[in-house]
Amino acid sequence: MLPFHHIETFLQRTPLNLQEIVLELRNIIASVAPDAAEVVRWGGLSYFHEGRGGIVSAGICQIEIRKDHVYLAFIHGAFLPDPRKLLGGTQKYKRFIGIDSYDNAQWDDLKELVSSASKFDPRSIKE
Repeated sequence: MLPFHHIETFLQRTPLNLQEIVLELRNIIASVAPDAAEVVRWGGLSYFHEGRGGIVSAGICQIEIRKDHVYLAFIHGAFLPDPRKLLGGTQKYKRFIGIDSYDNAQWDDLKELVSSASKFDPRSIKE
């Protein structure tokens, strides 16, 4: 994970209520994917398995900050189990969930999604 001062710089213009969400998502990612690399890319925090490929091919998820909410996006989200139908999106593979409140976030479900994404191997995709 990036040193915290990098995260503070990244979040400096982010409202406090969204910072709380971002920091909790980072905690979840660190707990279920402790070997994940964390980088600032495409305006967000991206997580991937460095030893399995690049930021897209070995992608786990990305935290994207919007004006009044945070997206947790999954580059291979179409292949993840989503029994509660939390993931949205119409792209071929990428899916996301919007989080606009720390108190209303479904943290256990988000943890399950991150865990599934961390275990998913995109080389298993047969097109």
